[in-house]
Amino acid sequence: MISSDQITGLILAGGRAQRMGGIDKGLIPFLGKPLIESAITRLKHQVGLILINANRNITKYAIHGHPVIMDETPDFSGPLAGFSAGLKACNTPYMLTTPCDSPLLPKDLGSRLAAEMVHGDFELVYASSKEADGRVWAQPVFCLMRTNLNKSLETFLQKGDLKIDRWFKELKSSTVVFDDTQAFANVNTPEELKALEEAFV
Repeated sequence: MISSDQITGLILAGGRAQRMGGIDKGLIPFLGKPLIESAITRLKHQVGLILINANRNITKYAIHGHPVIMDETPDFSGPLAGFSAGLKACNTPYMLTTPCDSPLLPKDLGSRLAAEMVHGDFELVYASSKEADGRVWAQPVFCLMRTNLNKSLETFLQKGDLKIDRWFKELKSSTVVFDDTQAFANVNTPEELKALEEAFV
């Protein structure tokens, strides 16, 4: 089994948030507190320590008491750039990733992905969600990976490819399907933020 203290949590807060008018999404209030606090609260009991990947407002993220790491490239290259920065800073055998704008993320995300990783000796396991109509959607930014994938990801990024699913296909990977679709709901617009707050209450 993989214990929580063998896992570093990486919260991705390094995006542009263009559909939110460029506002730094991790700092947007959700029920009166920054979204990043919801992510920390949901993640902290699933991992040994937490890293925050951010590319602006570094001091505002740092006040939450966790190390803040930036992408190596300053052009907001997407989640794989955050993964890469996290892997290089990670001192545990595994890293669990989640975005900063999904405040209802599963409290058993780490344990379920870890169980699948051990079961099939996978390099990476990501979450998928099942809709009410039975359709299954990949949720690739919610994933557990071995930290020795650092070189694999670095080589992939050097090719200029930023597509997360293409990197996954190069690995021995698997997925775990979660029935609670709302757990992966994220905030891309003010309307989505309002809907999530109403659902949470």
